[in-house]
Amino acid sequence: MDRIDLFRIFARVVDCASFTRAAATLGVPRSSVSAAVQELEARVGARLLHRTTRKVAPTQDGTAFYERCLRLIADVEETENLFRQTGAGPAGSLRVNVPGRIGRLIIAPALPDFLDAYPQIQIELGVTDRAVDLVEDGVDCVLRVGPLSDSGLIARPVGKLALINVASPAYLQRHGTPRGPDDLADHLAVNYASPSDGRVEEWEWVEDGHPRSMPVRGRVTVNSAEAYIACCLAGLGLIQIPAYDVGLHLAAGELVQVMPDHCAQPLPMTLLYPHRRHLSRRLQVFADWLDQLLKQSALHLPKARSSHR
Repeated sequence: MDRIDLFRIFARVVDCASFTRAAATLGVPRSSVSAAVQELEARVGARLLHRTTRKVAPTQDGTAFYERCLRLIADVEETENLFRQTGAGPAGSLRVNVPGRIGRLIIAPALPDFLDAYPQIQIELGVTDRAVDLVEDGVDCVLRVGPLSDSGLIARPVGKLALINVASPAYLQRHGTPRGPDDLADHLAVNYASPSDGRVEEWEWVEDGHPRSMPVRGRVTVNSAEAYIACCLAGLGLIQIPAYDVGLHLAAGELVQVMPDHCAQPLPMTLLYPHRRHLSRRLQVFADWLDQLLKQSALHLPKARSSHR
């Protein structure tokens, strides 16, 4: 087996902490993965992995070797892409995973410009709101919104999502227009429950530079962005939503921005990718493009009607 292929297999085993999971992500038999690691250990003359019935972990030598493998793999991928038929442009396939509505409303419409600029890159775009495991799902990078847990992945900030408060004209006609958080006791919200843990989000705003929050009563609770917006359009209550998400509804007068001086803090967006892909040229150019796209689009507050009644 080619030496760089041995390096790739070994690195994947370390990433997955399992021969079986590594084999599944590589699309090869487990026996081939085990044989490749044994061949690599024989070549370097050192034991690289501790093997138990439950877990696989690198030895001290294996940890040092793993770090070198990551750099070598990235260098080889970069070198391979230097001599494609059309010249020195980055090439190859990227598997990208992004949240549903960002993917549909921001990224997918802009992708033709990226693909025109980099004709030798192919994008496999996964659009889902579930948490994706980059290694086990074989994904090169994933876009996350909100605070991050410590994942051990490379994290690149790529802008923030501006949040606004909106309601339907029918709701405002029936209940009046809130001027600030003190008025919320007399209003209804469409409550949003986290799909992961069921926790109902409180109403948030920034006051004197500090984040504030409070529960707001509501008669409807949802767990998806589509239902959240649909219930607001139906006049069931106020919602807090990323500005890009309701731009068309605002422009059409179907929703109205309220309490513009009492919005929640923008949500951070982060592109995550494994260390082993850190130097991939195709990933670098995609990350740069996504960074600019999201900073231009996601913080933009659409020109829309505000309620001043």
